Amino acid sequence: MKLLHTADWQIGMRAAHAGARAAEVREARLDAAEDVVALAGRLRADALLLAGDTFEDSDVEPKLVRRVAELLARAACPVLVLPGNHDPLGPGSIWSHAAWRDVAAKVRIFSTATPVELGDAVFLPAPIFSRASSEDPTLAIARADGAKIRIGVAHGSLRGQGFEPAADDFPIAPDAAERAGVDYLALGHWHSTLILPSEKAARLAYPGTHETTKFGERMSGRALEVELAPGQPARVTVHATGRLQWIDRAVELTDDTSVLRLRAELDALERPERTLVRLRLSGLLGREGFAALAELMEAAETRFLSARIESEAVAPRPDSAAGWLAALPDGVARRVGEKLLAEAADSPVAREALARLVQLSRKAAAS
Repeated sequence: MKLLHTADWQIGMRAAHAGARAAEVREARLDAAEDVVALAGRLRADALLLAGDTFEDSDVEPKLVRRVAELLARAACPVLVLPGNHDPLGPGSIWSHAAWRDVAAKVRIFSTATPVELGDAVFLPAPIFSRASSEDPTLAIARADGAKIRIGVAHGSLRGQGFEPAADDFPIAPDAAERAGVDYLALGHWHSTLILPSEKAARLAYPGTHETTKFGERMSGRALEVELAPGQPARVTVHATGRLQWIDRAVELTDDTSVLRLRAELDALERPERTLVRLRLSGLLGREGFAALAELMEAAETRFLSARIESEAVAPRPDSAAGWLAALPDGVARRVGEKLLAEAADSPVAREALARLVQLSRKAAAS
């Protein structure tokens, strides 16, 4: 049995972080979903499994639901879909849309915990019926006897990974696979890939989302090829599926030329039209550095799909402060600045205070 395990597509995600380009980010998620379906065909998978959160919520537009249903129906293998906490089963849920009846011959929605046999395997699902729960969803996995490969399918947060999930975040016991008696436990909910205990002998795994959803996610934009045989541990191969490139960096600017180096690094990035950038900047700059930074920020806005450059922690160097202070109107602020400037060479506190004062003056001049 060869399985392509994916999860957390979250089609219909708002992508507010992309601002005016949010529609393009949403479309990229659909493009990546098409790539996953195509990958299942190239791998000659026996099944394509979506382990929850196919949609962002149950308010997704009906035409988008139909588009996803028709996409899944084009897969070269049977498709099995588990409702997750973003798209749970229940009255008025997204799974009641007529599109699923139209593709029922190819796409199976796990609406109950009833085992589903497919080839040499039996799938043991634990569908989700609410947005939150303090109960372990894998407790609903049915027992299955016989020689078939047992594949559990659930959606929730695995405990014992160095932190404890929220009490109502569908906590899953660390020994859930053993307790349920499954050969492989296919999980969804986490957006980063996790394979335990290893890719060569996996007992449970999260594929992570097929396309990164936000900055800060690690090891996302993936799907898992899972090979299973009776009496053998599962072998997992990770496949990249994300269409977008996410650049998230904290950068300390040490001098004016460091802005030019950063600009060169950004200019060298490939596929800028598919790249989202977040830079968290800090450090001290002179007037030339601030001018270069302003040019960098303006260029990034037009070059990348989305650019968010946080420069509030960048302050003027004390040795460039005199020019900034001269722009202040005569009065208390200028006199305080001149006093701090005189003490800056010998006092770290005075240098920091001067940097903040000049930063405020720079913002006032720009407003």
